Amino acid sequence: MKILAFETSCDETSVAVVENGKNVLSNIISSQIDIHKEYGGVVPEIASRHHIENILPVFEEAMEKAECRLKDIDYIAVTNTPGLIGSLLVGLMFAKSLSYANEIPLIPINHIEGHIFSNFIENDVNLPAVSLIVSGGHTDLYYINNENGKIKIELMGETLDDAVGEVYDKIARILNLPYPGGPEIERLSVGGEKILKIKKPNIEGYNFSFSGIKTYITNYINNESMKGNKISKENVAKSFQEIIVQILYDKVLKAVNEKKVNTVLVAGGVSANKRLREKFKELPENIKINFPKMEYCTDNGAMIGAAAYYKLKNKEYDIKENKYNLDAKSTKEKHKDNPKM
Repeated sequence: MKILAFETSCDETSVAVVENGKNVLSNIISSQIDIHKEYGGVVPEIASRHHIENILPVFEEAMEKAECRLKDIDYIAVTNTPGLIGSLLVGLMFAKSLSYANEIPLIPINHIEGHIFSNFIENDVNLPAVSLIVSGGHTDLYYINNENGKIKIELMGETLDDAVGEVYDKIARILNLPYPGGPEIERLSVGGEKILKIKKPNIEGYNFSFSGIKTYITNYINNESMKGNKISKENVAKSFQEIIVQILYDKVLKAVNEKKVNTVLVAGGVSANKRLREKFKELPENIKINFPKMEYCTDNGAMIGAAAYYKLKNKEYDIKENKYNLDAKSTKEKHKDNPKM
């Protein structure tokens, strides 16, 4: 089964061809990072304009690399939620057109489910599992189980304010570091010391909150600047990253113990962070930790193709349903209301 998959939820234009959920025949990604660096973050209108320019050549390259023609494609999958509405619409309209013109069934995919299933591409995942999604727009914790042969996804907790990747970017901006902030803070933290006494937010259950940490660091930098003291960016980066990684680790460990699982999945752009990967190795030895290949950490078409495969395998796809009325949704409300695959 070959699935042609489109991902345009933010600032990466990606098209992939995935066979049977695991064999990635192509996964072409056109990034806009250099474009948005000038603005210190993603500008939605600019992102959607570049998706329009990129989607056709990226699609053609993906098909050429996969050595496929449209007649070889069994399904077309596309991210329709959540994300930037203009960006989502570019991918959705392109996928709809291909689907309609070539009579290939269209499968809408939730972007977050794509991240979850990015771990299934190269890993043999044993369920039940706890899945942590950490990216620029999301910080979510899920319980994934296999009930009667069907994979079910249950939202356990989410961020109440900033996502992890978002707060990395904001702290980087305060430190006058270039966008994106994650790699820059990770780089600086290596040479720093954990000198700031940042308290963990007192958030019960499995929700997250990072705004207090951002405020603490902002106030620290402002106060030190007013006193004329030199600020060590390395120490701030180290202190910030350590508290963030500890919060994520603690929530996952709590979920592992409560749900009594032996599998942890970590995905999303921030899952590429080396310190995060290192910290999760401290989980008990009986816990298998799965991270995606670096190529599948950031937004990509392959993860959308993998998610579509498991949606079909789950028999959650109605081929008779009219998918041409499908619309893009910027929020993840649908995913929360219907957490099942």
